[in-house]
Amino acid sequence: MKFFTEINGLPIQACYTQKNIEEIFLPLLQHLTDLQEKKGGRILVMLAAPPGVGKSTLSEFLSSLSRKTPGTHPLTTIGMDGFHHRQDYLLTHTTVRNGNRIPLVKIKGAPITFDLEKLTSAIKQISSGANCGWPQYSRPLHNPVEDAIQVTGDIILLEGNYLLLDQEGWRDLHKYADYSIRITADPIMLRDRLIERHINSGKSRSDAESFVDFSDMPNVSLCLKHSLQADLNLQILADGSYRLMSRPKLKHKKIIVFK
Repeated sequence: MKFFTEINGLPIQACYTQKNIEEIFLPLLQHLTDLQEKKGGRILVMLAAPPGVGKSTLSEFLSSLSRKTPGTHPLTTIGMDGFHHRQDYLLTHTTVRNGNRIPLVKIKGAPITFDLEKLTSAIKQISSGANCGWPQYSRPLHNPVEDAIQVTGDIILLEGNYLLLDQEGWRDLHKYADYSIRITADPIMLRDRLIERHINSGKSRSDAESFVDFSDMPNVSLCLKHSLQADLNLQILADGSYRLMSRPKLKHKKIIVFK
């Protein structure tokens, strides 16, 4: 199934297999509906994956599918990219990478370039069931746009790279999730995808390769090696299809069962 959307101000096209829709996505939507009805209030779903996986596009697809499928509740999708520090902050603040002090803008997308305190506060508000504004990142503007989305609804799907990151501060986010999804992928495939993304955003191939290797790939490695397991674990393959991976046994959480 072809799917067209706009992510961070850029047009996106993706294709999802009927097999994945029938065996993974539709059962997931039904499970989230059942989970929300059992709770009797809003549930927060966290979807975590490395850069280049296509998590924002998948989130929008799941939202669209939920609205077209009888018996499933609609998903409201939001992302953590709106919590990037603003460009002027990244240009004027520094960190050390490979022994050299560099401006944060050189590694934009790393955990340190996000406002974790602001993100945590917003997640608490969403988890409490409150309706509120939510920022959205604009790639053409290189900055977040405040209150770009109004968050309402009973099932909120929050996507981002570091929502399951097993590091101080970040790992605390997981406790606000009623359900979590993690997607992994081959890092070489992700490198190719990320280079093409930067080229489509206006970079030359050489600049895109340099930025991906210096900035994006360390973030890919961080997500793949230092993330918590989720309720549902998937792997995206080179052809864009998804493979269902093993699911951990978690206390106090119902695990989705696929037939």
